[in-house]
Formats: sequence, structure tokens, C-alpha cells
Amino acid sequence: MTELSIRQSIIDHCRGMNASGLNQGTSGNISVRFGDRMLITPSGIPYDTMQPDMIASLPLAGNGDYDGPKKPSVEWPFHLDIMKARPDVGAVVHTHSTYATILAMAGKPIPACHYMIAAFGGPDVRIADYARYGTKALSDSVIRAMEGRSACLMANHGMIATGATLEKAMWAAVELETLSKQYYHTLLIGGPMILPDEEIVGVLQGFATYGLQDGKTGGKAA
Repeated sequence: MTELSIRQSIIDHCRGMNASGLNQGTSGNISVRFGDRMLITPSGIPYDTMQPDMIASLPLAGNGDYDGPKKPSVEWPFHLDIMKARPDVGAVVHTHSTYATILAMAGKPIPACHYMIAAFGGPDVRIADYARYGTKALSDSVIRAMEGRSACLMANHGMIATGATLEKAMWAAVELETLSKQYYHTLLIGGPMILPDEEIVGVLQGFATYGLQDGKTGGKAA
């Protein structure tokens, strides 16, 4: 993809997550790795009026210096630090989605209440300790919570989901909000049954080959 198409894709995904209810207003932000730089949504610009040239560009080796007519999102530190620490991450989606944020406000990490927890790398989704938005302390907290994981909740704040591509990061954000909603509702009726760690290990192994085909055509299913 060209840089222009990535910039437009960021805007399209921002508008999509607001239209779907995954985010509200300008509280969320999205970043995408592009070579040795990071493209990220600007601060405080409504998605409906955002244009590709407003997307800020930061060097991955930098410390907040940027190119563009608009300042990057105030949350740029954790976006940048995630990409520095995790070469596997190609995109970061941050939202204040309703159910993930409710759990984060209540201090409730998500346990293995459903096998899809494995999509985030392990038997739980942790909560990053609270720190004020845009600070190094928040960035450090997020990095700790995401060790061995592709997503986390953020205490009294929201959630973060990552992926190799923007499409995969957005899928993860939707899946995390769905799982949060399901877990929240089980708590209203006594709480979920928790799957054992060994089951999640098996699911992770299954995910490694999910959707792969052996190249054969025709024949009967085993």
C-alpha cells in the first residue's frame, strides 16, 4: 500500500469504529507502521472532517518529533513505544469502547471465560495500571500489561488492541469488546466457568493452523 492509501485507510477505520459504536467522538486513535515511521491520527480532529494530510508521521527512532500540519494524538507515546518494543505489531487501535472500559474501570481483567481469549496470546487479558493519558508512566504500564499479549485493558481509561495489519488490529478490537460484553453479562448471573490453562494452550496451537489448507481439491471431509 502507498502512504496515501494507508492514511486514507486510517481515516476509514476511524469512521467505521465510530459508526459501529466501538468508539465515541475523538476519544480513540489509530496508528500504523510505515517503514521506519509511524502514521497516527491527529489530536482532537473529528473523523468526519479528517483528511489524509492531517495524519501525523513520527520516526520510530524519535521521541515525539513529527511531520504534518496537525499535532499527533496525545496518546502517541504508547503507540510509539508499542511499535518500538514489538516488531510484530503493524498497527495499534485504542478505543474507549463501552464494555472493555467498564471492566477497566472496575479493575476486572478478562479471564479464560471463552476460548477466544487465546486470540490475544494467553489465558487472560490484563489491565494496565492507571496513569494519566499521554505520559511515559502510562506507556510503561501498557508495555508491561501487553507482555506476551496482543491487547490489554487500561485502568479507568479504555483498551488497546494490536495486529500485524490495521485490519487485524481492528478485528482484535472488535473481538475484545465482544468478549468484554460477554464477560460482563456473565458476572450478572454468577460469573463464568473458567477454562483451564492447558485448554488455552491447545486452542493457541489450533489457531496456528486455523484456515490453512493442504492444497488438495475435492475429496471427502475426514
